[in-house]
Amino acid sequence: MKTTEQPVDVREIRRKLGLNQSQFWSKIGVTQSGGSRYESGRNIPRPVQALLRLVHIEQIDITKVKKEDFDVAEYLKTSNPELYKNLKKEARTSKKKKV
Repeated sequence: MKTTEQPVDVREIRRKLGLNQSQFWSKIGVTQSGGSRYESGRNIPRPVQALLRLVHIEQIDITKVKKEDFDVAEYLKTSNPELYKNLKKEARTSKKKKV
């Protein structure tokens, strides 16, 4: 599995969220010991980096995301790119209003 340089300090993100290693890493399916190795400097594989970004930065609950959600988004993006672009823009605006 390809790895890449660690772009952010995951230990710092975890601490800012107020989570212990077990809580933080289990949300993306990584053991506490595996997470500890990543926090100690071991390169994080790209799929794990993507999950970290989705779960801990974008705050997406990946337990609720289904493959069909991606299929629908991809279909819409391909078949009607203008509608996809507008819906994406509306979703961002709606999210900002909630915060």
